[in-house]
Amino acid sequence: MSHEADDAYAHSPVPVGVTVPGWRVGLIVASFSIGLPDFLNGAHNALALGLSGAILAALVAGAILWLGGSMTAIVSVRTRLSTYLLVRRSFGTGGAALINTVIALIHFCWFGVNASFFGEAMQQAAQANGIAGSFTGFVILGSVLMMASTVIGFRALDRLALVAVPVLAAILIAVVVVTIRRHGLATAPAATPPEPMSLGYAISALIGAYMLAVATMPDLSRYTSTARGAVAGMALSFPIATPLMMTAAAIPALATGEASVMKLVGSYGFGTPILFLLVLPTWTVNALNLYSSSLSLGSTFPRVRQWIFTVAGGVIGTALALLGILQAFIPFVLFLGLIIPPIAAIYVIDQFTRFRGADPARSLLDMPRFDWRAIATWLISVAVGAMAAYRGWTVTTVPALDAAIAAAAIYCALRRPSFRAT
Repeated sequence: MSHEADDAYAHSPVPVGVTVPGWRVGLIVASFSIGLPDFLNGAHNALALGLSGAILAALVAGAILWLGGSMTAIVSVRTRLSTYLLVRRSFGTGGAALINTVIALIHFCWFGVNASFFGEAMQQAAQANGIAGSFTGFVILGSVLMMASTVIGFRALDRLALVAVPVLAAILIAVVVVTIRRHGLATAPAATPPEPMSLGYAISALIGAYMLAVATMPDLSRYTSTARGAVAGMALSFPIATPLMMTAAAIPALATGEASVMKLVGSYGFGTPILFLLVLPTWTVNALNLYSSSLSLGSTFPRVRQWIFTVAGGVIGTALALLGILQAFIPFVLFLGLIIPPIAAIYVIDQFTRFRGADPARSLLDMPRFDWRAIATWLISVAVGAMAAYRGWTVTTVPALDAAIAAAAIYCALRRPSFRAT
C-alpha cells in the first residue's frame, strides 16, 4: 500500500492478488487517531463536557465512524476502486473535479493545522534552551522542509511514520501518568471552557476530524482481501482508538486546564528531545497531506505538473497556519463534519443501487460531465447540516449525522426512478 501502488491503480481496479488482511488496514486507520490534532480535539471536548461527557462523545463518534468506515470499505472491496474513481462515477467527470478540489483544499487546511503544531513545538524547544525564535519563523521553516520532502519523495518518511505513531503514543501515556501523579484525577468540566459545546456538537466535531479518512477509506481498504475482513478491520480502529485517545487527552486537560500537549511536555520538564519527537508525526502527516492533495488535483487537472500543486498546497497551508487556523480548530473540524459525510453517502448509495452487480471497470465508461442529482444532493445536505450546527435546527442533535441522513434521503428520492429501472 505504498505511494507507487496507489499511482499504479489510480485509474483502474486493484487486482485481487495484491490484497492484504483487513486487520492490517485497521491498524493503519487506528494510527490516524493518535496525533496532536486529536489531543487538542479531546482536550477541548473534555474542558466543555467533563471526563464522562468527553468519553461518551468519543464512544458515540467512534461507533458512527465505524459504521461509516465499514460502508465505504465494503464498497471499495467490492469494486477495488479508489475514492477518486468512486466520486467520478457518482458525480461525473466535471463534478468529480469540484469534489476533488474541495478535498484537496481540506488537505491544505490540515497542512496548516500540523504546521502550527510544528511551529509551537519548535518554539517551546527554543524557549527551553534559551534560544530566541518566533512561531512564524518556525512555521515557515517546517513548511519548507515538508514541501521539499514531498516533492523530492523521501522514502524514509514512510518508515518514519511507522515509528512516529508508537513514539507519540508513549509520550501521551507519560503525560497522563505524570498528570495523575501531580494533580490527581479531575472529572468536572472547566468553569469557562475555551470552546463551549453541547454533547452533539462535540460528537460532530469528532466525526468531522476523522471523516476525511472515512470518505477516502477506499484508497486503503480497496487492498483488503474480503468485505468481512474490512468490517473487522474498522472495528479495530475508530471504536477503540478514538475513545482511548480522547481519554488520554481529557485527563491532562481537566487536571491542568491546558489543551496544548507541547506546553504540558515543556512544563513537566520532559526535555527538548521529547519535543522534537512530538514534531515527527506532523512532518509525516503533512507530507501525506501534500501528496494526497497533489495526486487528487493532478488527476483532475492533468496538464498541471504535480509538484506545482504540492508547492501551492504548502504555501496555502502555511498562510492558514500564520493566520491562526489552530485557534479556529473546533469550528474547522465541525465544518468538515458537514461537507464530507454527504460525499461518502452518495457513492455508497450508488454502489448498492445503480452499480450493484456491475463490472467496476465497465461502470467507469460513458460517465456524464456533471451528475446534477449528486451535486444538488451534496449542496442541499451541507446546507441542512449548517442549519443544524449554526441555527439549532437539528433532528439528531449531531449536525454531521443530520447532513449524512439528509444526503441519503435526498439522493434516494432523486434517484428513485433510475433505481426502479435497474
